[in-house]
This record gives sequence, structure tokens and C-alpha cells, in this order.
Amino acid sequence: MNITVFTSNQPRHISLINSLATIAHRVFAIQECNTVFPGEIKDFFDNSDVMNTYFQRVRAAENEVFGSVGFLSGNVDHLALKSGDLNKIPQEVLSPALKSDVYVVFGSSYIKGWLIDYLVEQRAINIHMGVSPYYRGSSCNFWAAYDGHPDLVGATIHLLGKGLDSGNMLYHALPRAEIVDPFVLGMKAVKVAHESLIERIANKEIFKYEPIIQDKSKEYRYTRNADFTDDVAREYLEALLSPEQLKNKLEQRDLSLLEKPFIA
Repeated sequence: MNITVFTSNQPRHISLINSLATIAHRVFAIQECNTVFPGEIKDFFDNSDVMNTYFQRVRAAENEVFGSVGFLSGNVDHLALKSGDLNKIPQEVLSPALKSDVYVVFGSSYIKGWLIDYLVEQRAINIHMGVSPYYRGSSCNFWAAYDGHPDLVGATIHLLGKGLDSGNMLYHALPRAEIVDPFVLGMKAVKVAHESLIERIANKEIFKYEPIIQDKSKEYRYTRNADFTDDVAREYLEALLSPEQLKNKLEQRDLSLLEKPFIA
């Protein structure tokens, strides 16, 4: 089995590529790259004092769960791009990666044009870090926690659609209730999403799921990158739940809101 993945270059993205390589004969990884020091180096996010403080916590949590950046497995063919360049790449350049059995999208830029048409036709699988249809857009797990809904910190595994996070859902993946730092919880949500997808691709279970249309009337919040400001980050840091409070919230999770939940 060959797998093509469209993703990025942070430790969590590298971890997904290497995990897919454990179940695939060959992986084609198209990585759109940003700085691996967000908050410290101005790039996708600003490098203000509060952003630096916030992303220091994010990076520490990511390193705890996924380790640091590193090299890719030996059975990975790799194409590195600057974030946002993907839609300008000619089809013939991507051609070797367009003959795979499975297509996965996680953390890429917004895909448009001929490529989104092709991936939708191939029933590409998207990992949306947020529990849809309740939280859609960008930084969804941050906003769930910000809104006082850490019980809705998780992932939606859905078929890729032409709209942002709008594809039909396959299942939800969420971290288990435990005493945990809020930033580590977010990264554990990513890890559970990866583990569930690897397991369900390997045993072919995911291909038997009946996709569920998202009910957008249930949406709590739709966010854009511009919504995540210094003031918002500061408010969040000042109101962080303790690990014990977080566990209590997670234990009250309403499973009826979820589709085929994978909790680990």
C-alpha cells in the first residue's frame, strides 16, 4: 500500500509521516514548511512577548508528546515547500504522489484548484484538529478550551471537502480523561487522532464507515487565524485550568455529541 500525505514540518507532522510509513510500502510526503520556533521567530504567528510565552508552552508540550524535529523514515519520498506554495505546483511535479492507495491531509494550507478536485475524487482523509461541527476553522482546540469546553478538545477524521473542514465525517478522536496540563492535552488529542487513523487504515475499518454530513446548525464557533490575537492569548494564559480541574471537565464529556468516538 502506498500513502500520500499533505502536511507540515512540526514534530507532530513528522510523527504522522513516520507512523504512516510503518503501515505503508511507500509514503509520499508533501510538507509545507513554517518555522519550528513559532512565537520566537515571526512567521505564521507573531513573535510578541505573549505569543512567545504561549508558544513556549505549545512547543514544550509537543516535544513531550512527539519528541523534537527529526529525519523521515527510509521509505518516505519527500517534497518540501514553503507554506502556501502548494497550489502553485504543477501537476506533473506531484505526479509520482498521485498514484497512491490512500491520501491523508493534516495541517496543509488550503488546497484549491485541480488538486482539491483530485483529492476529493480519491476520497482523501482529512485530520481536522477540532471536534466538528462544533468547532471549525483554525486553532479549534484552542478555542474549545478558551470557551470552557476542554471536553471538546479532540479531532474529527472526515473526508476532504472543497470547503474548509466541511467534508462528511467518519469519526471523532479524543484524549482520555486524566490529570494533564492543558497544553499537553492538545498534543495528546493530536496523538490520539494519529493512532486511531493508523489503526483504522491498517485494518481497513475506516473504509467501511458511512460518512455523516456535518450539521452546521450545531456550530459553536468558526474561527480564522486573525482571531487569535495577543489579547486572546493573554486571557487564555491567565485563566488556565489546573490539571485536576481539567480532568473533572473531561470526565463530564457528553459522548452523544460524538461520532464513533476513539478515546485513548
